[in-house]
Amino acid sequence: FIFIIMLRLLEVLLILAMTAALCGSFSLQSTTTRVSTNPSSTTKLGARSMTMMPIGVPKVAYKMPGSRGGEWVDIYNRLTRERIVFMGSEIDDEMANQIIGVLLYLDNENPNQPIYLYINCPGGSVIAGLAIYDTIQHIKSEVITVNLGLAASMASFLLCAGSRGRRYALPHSRVMIHQPMGGAQGQAEDIRVEASQIMRIRNNIVKLYSMMSGQTTDQVILDLDRDNFMSAEEALRYGLIDEIVQPNDAKLRAMALPPPAVAPQLFGEVPQDAKDYEFGKLKVTKPRSGRPGSGGSYRR
Repeated sequence: FIFIIMLRLLEVLLILAMTAALCGSFSLQSTTTRVSTNPSSTTKLGARSMTMMPIGVPKVAYKMPGSRGGEWVDIYNRLTRERIVFMGSEIDDEMANQIIGVLLYLDNENPNQPIYLYINCPGGSVIAGLAIYDTIQHIKSEVITVNLGLAASMASFLLCAGSRGRRYALPHSRVMIHQPMGGAQGQAEDIRVEASQIMRIRNNIVKLYSMMSGQTTDQVILDLDRDNFMSAEEALRYGLIDEIVQPNDAKLRAMALPPPAVAPQLFGEVPQDAKDYEFGKLKVTKPRSGRPGSGGSYRR
């Protein structure tokens, strides 16, 4: 009987020892493989530390003036410090407020330097777009617009609203113009009020398109009747843009890897032929003088 009790006791002790060993290994693995989801987190293993780059929105390392260390900054915020603003999503009140705030801040910081507005946008709210348009006309800084994808609906209006002679487009970009759209429901009088308001906005858009493109109001009304897609060349002839930014073929042919003897030794070193490069400045020819439109009408 005593022998059986001793065997049972040994079995219990063996089970406790195995349980303690498993718990210790699990806690060791959890402490060595812990990864934080905080974008600015730092994983520490012993005496070494490593800052993890966040996953999602592209971020770049940036050191604030006067700070002791660097930090990960959203790439669009980094470009904003170079006076480059991107319009890459649907235009709504929130987006309009953000762009208006950036434009006002950059204009207050240095009204003598231009602001570059890059557009790849499907359009959106007319009221929000008109708020951005009024801000562009209000600030003292020159606003240079660049179409690098699709500028449709209200985005085409803002592309045309850039500084005269400084409205650019890339060769394969497209522009789409059409009349304002809307809907109303409720009582008959409310529907009549909404209809009169959208017609008032349409007439205002037509007048502004005519003023910025050089086309007649009758021609603009005709062209806005349906979705009217234009290539970069067609938008240039219509007067929505002033110039198409063409690639420099000679420069593209010269973009070959240097031999190992003259290769840059440090990552990010600027070649000798690019010392005069200014970040955010387009290499374009001198803008034309006079009206951007050709004076003729266009209908696709």
